[in-house]
Amino acid sequence: MATHDVFNHHVPAESDFGYSQAIRSGDLIHVSGQLSLDETGEFRYAGDFAAQLEQTYINLDKVLDHYGVTRNQVISQTLYVVNLLQRAAATAEGNLAYFGDHRPVSTVLGVTELTFPGQVIEISFIVDTKLPA
Repeated sequence: MATHDVFNHHVPAESDFGYSQAIRSGDLIHVSGQLSLDETGEFRYAGDFAAQLEQTYINLDKVLDHYGVTRNQVISQTLYVVNLLQRAAATAEGNLAYFGDHRPVSTVLGVTELTFPGQVIEISFIVDTKLPA
């Protein structure tokens, strides 16, 4: 198996900004901050935390599916949340629903703004492919 594999959603932002959605290097997959972009690269659900969180997890699942890994192999996540104090409970609820009994290390940061007007959540992962699925 290749020790270096890049994944993209093939949305304009990847070339406009110059980044990849994920890169596998050895046993680790580093996943860029995912957000509520649709299949065409359009930002969706401005200001709607629940809808953005759901779409963000859908996009994270697309990355995991590409590499043939599961949520149970996520070892670290970083969440960026606008108005975190107001959204802390919903953030925790979404995290528990997404991961179930799995407990990756997590850093949750409250931020004043993200890339798109109305964007309120962004999540990045590190995945260890050697962990059991």
